[in-house]
Amino acid sequence: MLRRCFILLFAVIALAGAAVAQGDWIRTGTGLGVEKVRLAAPEFKTTASDPRATQLLKTFNDTLWNDLDNAGIFELVSKSFYPLAQPGQPNEVRLDAWANPPTNAAMLAFGNLNVSGDEVSVLGWLYDVKNAQSPQVLGKQYREPATDQNARVIAHRFADEIIMRLGGGIAGIAESKLVFISTRSGNKEVWMMDYDGAGQQRVTKDGSIALSPALSPDGARVAYVSFTSGNADLAMYSLELGRRVAFPHLGGANTAPSWTADGKLLFSSSMRSGDPEVFIAEASGSNAKRLTAFKGPDSQPVVNRKSGAQVAWVSGRTGLPQIYVMDADGANVQRVTQEGYAVSPAWSPNGQLLAFSWIRHYGPGAPGGQDIYIMDVTSRQWVQLTHEGSNDFPSWSPDGRHIVFQSRRGGSEQIWSMLADGSKQQKLTSSGKNTQPNWSWK
Repeated sequence: MLRRCFILLFAVIALAGAAVAQGDWIRTGTGLGVEKVRLAAPEFKTTASDPRATQLLKTFNDTLWNDLDNAGIFELVSKSFYPLAQPGQPNEVRLDAWANPPTNAAMLAFGNLNVSGDEVSVLGWLYDVKNAQSPQVLGKQYREPATDQNARVIAHRFADEIIMRLGGGIAGIAESKLVFISTRSGNKEVWMMDYDGAGQQRVTKDGSIALSPALSPDGARVAYVSFTSGNADLAMYSLELGRRVAFPHLGGANTAPSWTADGKLLFSSSMRSGDPEVFIAEASGSNAKRLTAFKGPDSQPVVNRKSGAQVAWVSGRTGLPQIYVMDADGANVQRVTQEGYAVSPAWSPNGQLLAFSWIRHYGPGAPGGQDIYIMDVTSRQWVQLTHEGSNDFPSWSPDGRHIVFQSRRGGSEQIWSMLADGSKQQKLTSSGKNTQPNWSWK
């Protein structure tokens, strides 16, 4: 009996150690897990008598708080702990009131917003309240036409400045975009929204079926799959021109476009040779080259955005779909997942991790659902991030700290986001069915 107790205790300790080890590499790979900066962000003030200032100020304050809260690197101090006198400019700051309990902040973001004529102006500061000799870390001024959207834009820019200064020099994502597929217009069309779900707007008007949108690295184009001809064709939409642009008909069914980091090449899966295989071509669609040649479907190719030297893709060559990696020229093929049903690989911006959708135990009566996982490609260590609903199509944020994905929870497929350790999951869409999200590169 005593021996059994020791064995059980050893097993528990080993499992706990494994969990900690997995947590460590997740945090290292995603930039999460470091001690969070304790940040106070009182509402900005206004002295403007213009009635528009009240609404613009509310939009700005709500957006700034949301951006900082979503960043994943701050512990935002509850407003209930703030001093009664809150600053709108530097001469109103009492450092000790913010640095000591109950606020006990390390950093303070504050400022003011005013409206004059048709212009909104914002002055914002970031102070290190523990540094009485030289507290100012950041001071910024912004001026834009006085619209609600511009109040959001200014808040995004100021938040990104703070995040870059306090987040190890990694650019913030507040101005990044998402493209996705939505049925809310009656057809499956490409839509776009801000990273936080705001500003949702329709992009394509094909009146048919659109699938698999992929933003170019410069954010100027969207490659996607269109069925307007009755066939699955690759299509290209210019966000600068606001219309679909010419793209050659490649023959066969073509799916799952993805870009190289320089925006010059496109990977895709094509049946032009009879069996779905991975191809690479110039962004214009010319000079296509086949990279795989094996019986069974090969699809969803994505290139390592950091190195450009590896491609991950899904293959059914052994039966159920599994994730593989190979060199960008098709050599050195390696199988990554060894069981279940694995699809939708996505490289992290640092090139170390793959996010993907996995039913680890697939088949009649098998336990477990379809969830988002991340895996260290070198060590093959993996961690499950979602535990609810059916989840697919993960896509990384530009800073590597967040993942967006589609999830069926409560009977409807919607777009969700989370931190890359699986925490802070939140729904971004609600109207119609919304699927296949893709995050911009910057």
